[in-house]
Amino acid sequence: MSFQFDVNEMQLLVYFLRRCLVLTRLFLQVDPTKLRQAVKTVLFNQVFISGPMVVGIYFLMSWRGDACGPELPTFHWALMELAVFSILEEILFYYTHRLFHHPSLYKHFHKQHHEWTAPIGVVSIYAHPLEHVISNMLPVVIGPVVLGSHITTTSMWYCVALISTTISHCGYHLPFLPSPEFHDFHHLRFNQCYGVFGILDRLHSTDSKFRQTKQYERHTLLTSLTPLTQSIPDTPKKGQ
Repeated sequence: MSFQFDVNEMQLLVYFLRRCLVLTRLFLQVDPTKLRQAVKTVLFNQVFISGPMVVGIYFLMSWRGDACGPELPTFHWALMELAVFSILEEILFYYTHRLFHHPSLYKHFHKQHHEWTAPIGVVSIYAHPLEHVISNMLPVVIGPVVLGSHITTTSMWYCVALISTTISHCGYHLPFLPSPEFHDFHHLRFNQCYGVFGILDRLHSTDSKFRQTKQYERHTLLTSLTPLTQSIPDTPKKGQ
């Protein structure tokens, strides 16, 4: 009886995942060799770059004030800080990211990240070390440094930023979570959708092609278990 119950639970879980985890592109089998290389690079970036940078930022913020003080920031102040962090991230990431797409820099640095035209979550920080410092880490850490934030707000922001970039690269359009369509299109076309929120892309018209696609129509908050590829299907090709 218990075994039958477990099987039923597994069937329900599989059904839910099939309905819930909606690929924004056709499923492609990941090359194990390519994946191992990506994991090695990500581990190097996390241990030898992100780790030391975060520790250094902590000591910098401690020198400025008491980053670990007993008094926690108020809810409203924390929200204000997160808003400022997001604005600074959008500005710095857009311009540094676009800079790394300059032909003289792209082939030496950013091309590594674009080896994955259909990325997965771990690829979010699969990058050349220099790019990781300037384009991945700097836009995230600059906000807490400028505002002299408490470690609780800073830690929460780091988690939000890491989860957000993982979702942007994961290839799944999950209910009630940010849409990955925007950054998926960047990996597909290279010269579109450079930012995080799309604000500066709209300002500089670097999302013009994206806004003409079905991906743009699907770039919304999914609030049901119906795949957007079903509710907003691709335009049939000529002859079909």
